[in-house]
Amino acid sequence: MQFKHPEILYFLFLLVIPILVHLFQLRRFKKEYFTNVKLLKELQTQTRKSSKIKKWLLLATRLLVLACLIFAFAQPFFKAKDTTNKGNELIILLDNSFSMQAKGAKGELLKRSIQELLEELPENQQFSLLTNSEVFWDTDIKSIQKEIQNLSYSAMPFQLDYLINQVETKKKNTKKDYVIITDAIQSNSKKAETLAENNVVYFIQPKAINKNNVSIDNVIISQVLDQFYELKITLKAFGTIKNEIPLSVFNEEKAIAKTIAKFENATAEITITIPKQDFHGKISIEDNSLSYDNDFYMSISKPKKGNVLVIGSSDKNNFLSRIYTSDEFNFTSSDLSTLDYNKIESQEAIVLNELEDLPIALGTTLKSFYEKGGNVIFIPNAKNPTTTLNTFAKNFGGFQYSNWTATEKQITKINFSHPLYQTVFEKKVTNFQYPKTKEGFGLTGLTNILQFEDNTIFVGSTTNRLGTFYAYSAPINKQNSNFQNAPLIVPTFYNMGQNKGKTGINAYTIGENENLILETILAKEEVISVAKEGYSFIPMQQILNAKCKLSFGDYPEQAGNFDVNKGTEILKKISFNYPRTESNLQQESATTFEKFTKVNNIATVLNDIASERTSNEIWKGFIIATLLFLLIELLIQKFIK
Repeated sequence: MQFKHPEILYFLFLLVIPILVHLFQLRRFKKEYFTNVKLLKELQTQTRKSSKIKKWLLLATRLLVLACLIFAFAQPFFKAKDTTNKGNELIILLDNSFSMQAKGAKGELLKRSIQELLEELPENQQFSLLTNSEVFWDTDIKSIQKEIQNLSYSAMPFQLDYLINQVETKKKNTKKDYVIITDAIQSNSKKAETLAENNVVYFIQPKAINKNNVSIDNVIISQVLDQFYELKITLKAFGTIKNEIPLSVFNEEKAIAKTIAKFENATAEITITIPKQDFHGKISIEDNSLSYDNDFYMSISKPKKGNVLVIGSSDKNNFLSRIYTSDEFNFTSSDLSTLDYNKIESQEAIVLNELEDLPIALGTTLKSFYEKGGNVIFIPNAKNPTTTLNTFAKNFGGFQYSNWTATEKQITKINFSHPLYQTVFEKKVTNFQYPKTKEGFGLTGLTNILQFEDNTIFVGSTTNRLGTFYAYSAPINKQNSNFQNAPLIVPTFYNMGQNKGKTGINAYTIGENENLILETILAKEEVISVAKEGYSFIPMQQILNAKCKLSFGDYPEQAGNFDVNKGTEILKKISFNYPRTESNLQQESATTFEKFTKVNNIATVLNDIASERTSNEIWKGFIIATLLFLLIELLIQKFIK
């Protein structure tokens, strides 16, 4: 036992006073008995004995009263078990990712966790609260009550290391009590192992009751018909899905198609048709689990003619003019000697068809065109030296050509998952008529699209996320190859000539820092904004002559259909979707937190901290004892004669 004010104990010397008083009252006197009271002698003896006992009891109670009172003022206490962490700051890391939409025994996991914080944290408790999207430093629960009650779900996953870095930057050289509240879905951490070495860490894992979930994974245009788009919708099931899932298609707010999805395995694909017109809406499903991945927002603009420029001799360019027809493309053919470089900027795709010479100026111009979102298709000439080819290739990435070989090869493998062929094949084809080449270069460092029988690349690609560069490893003139006669040539070149910014589905994923190229001229200090009803943001923008490059970064914070505006003019309609990283509720990473102290709720954390670090003050007990002994003294005075 220790004392806050040990100097008060000197007053224990005051205990001498009642002892002296008591001794004075017990002085012996010589007794003389007279004959007239002799009959009372026996009764006097008994009374005298009783009076001595009473005085001794009164002395004891008065000594105890005074001693207890002195001890109370000295404030005795027992030392806390944990004194080293007594000054720790309380840091709460709360997961508000979409997986916390799942329902537990008492409702949605996030809302229930917030309610516990509101109910259990004392109003005078200072703490810092960090979520995936919000930060509250050195606050109390009353100050942020409204903010956390209105806390929305975040498209950002729960990144423990990122939150720890924030805390360590803000709170340097301080010991901390961490309370981590997360369902541990997709939670990985490199700092978790060392976090508990210098801090006290508690882990609360809200549990979902239903871990089955269905999400809309992707939507593509599988076929373009005369009057309709054929959409292929891919749904993913996590867990066991026994019921049919209703699916609806909305253009603006109007329902234009409905169907149901049945799951025989983890993936279901549904094909529907919609009118071939501007589309600015969503595809929705209904399931009983997470709601954030039930909507897929998308925009389709009416097809515009694409500008395609082919550079090469006119006799070799004839087969391309039959692919890039006038109803869908503005096709231009030019010889290198008569090429107007000023026209390159306005094209969507440029084909270099077996040029004998590759001027440095052409490579530099095409590099700029590629960086601004254009597509470049390169077909080598047999007379090109490999050094010239590789010098040209450096403008577009780290791929390389190797020596020319006179070996006949068959083109036998198709990369069906490549974006170039996503809308071409309904299923994988293995029995098509194999095209072949007689001679060609070696080609490495590209994503394969078409491969020879020896697994070397015939056609490959690379992308900067704006434009795409396609390269052939061999000339495809009729003397060297029969590829021009193969059915595969039409969808290959047709899709290479398409600009994804002008055709197809405009649907971006939040957080992937995607880009958009717009053909527009901005005046000085004029900016482009992206907006929907009740929400807008200004993306990063870079002027590229007659074009503007928009970079979205981590914006927007909300999924939906948006207008791209220049002042009051709507330049384009686009859509954004949340990433589907939280859809699988069965991918727990609880092992990340196994070194932490696991508790069920925040009340347990507070009780544990209080019991371990709070001194056990017992001065109140001495006050109660003082009152008790005073009461005993009164009883002695009243009932003992």
